[in-house]
Amino acid sequence: MQDRLTLPAPAKLNLFLHITGRRADGYHELQTLFQFLDHGDELQFAVREDGEIRLNTEIEGVPHDSNLIVRAARRLQEQSGCQLGADIWLDKRLPMGGGIGGGSSDAATTLLALNHLWQLGWDEDRLAALGLGLGADVPVFVRGRAAFAEGVGEQLTPVELEEPWFLVVVPQVFVSTAEVFSDPELTRDTPPIKVRSLLGVDGHNDCQPVVEKRYPDVRNALIQLGKFTQARLTGTGACVFGSFPNKGDADKVRRQLPATLPSFVAQGRNISMLHRKLQNLD
Repeated sequence: MQDRLTLPAPAKLNLFLHITGRRADGYHELQTLFQFLDHGDELQFAVREDGEIRLNTEIEGVPHDSNLIVRAARRLQEQSGCQLGADIWLDKRLPMGGGIGGGSSDAATTLLALNHLWQLGWDEDRLAALGLGLGADVPVFVRGRAAFAEGVGEQLTPVELEEPWFLVVVPQVFVSTAEVFSDPELTRDTPPIKVRSLLGVDGHNDCQPVVEKRYPDVRNALIQLGKFTQARLTGTGACVFGSFPNKGDADKVRRQLPATLPSFVAQGRNISMLHRKLQNLD
């Protein structure tokens, strides 16, 4: 059997999410702060000589050709002119519609893995530009560094943050990002901030009131976690999180949450675990 390249696709958190306006094309201008988690999906890749892109793991409710992994691989193949293909396997651990970047992270890992296996030699800028066409969050995963993001989320400024431990609660609902951003009650006029003033910002998530109203399970998760620490929504949800100075404190609170609320504990990281592993391949 051909050797497989195994790489992680880490989760991310939006430590805050401010919507500062709406563009003429309907997209929202936003400011957000991304940090990665040492927790995520895992993908395996093997080169095919026949040019086929084959995802060998079925994802319920997602047709093969619509999966971001397949779309990312095919777009890289088309734009690079590469004649090789790939077999891909996915160990799916991150929830869909959770706001922690599962699909976007899978796509970014696919781009970086195949750039390596196909020996394309593309740099980060080129891969990130291709990734933006797949989703606004793909570039931050391609670059793999905690970042302050602006525009539709693609204008990234790397930042150095503390690396606390996070308790992430996973309500068993799928939140539609499109529905949240089209809600007439969504705040769209939060005053912009400067990246240099980040440390003094008590950020919030403009999507949280809308999501709480639409999804009672998310509201309940915020209430339950909020009994122990400040609880916030990441992205458009459904996941909510709280930060802790150490793993022990996070684990202690996790044990006190209702058994009906799935959750996990992971450390925040300024360099994604994907990029730490890629550095060892070079």
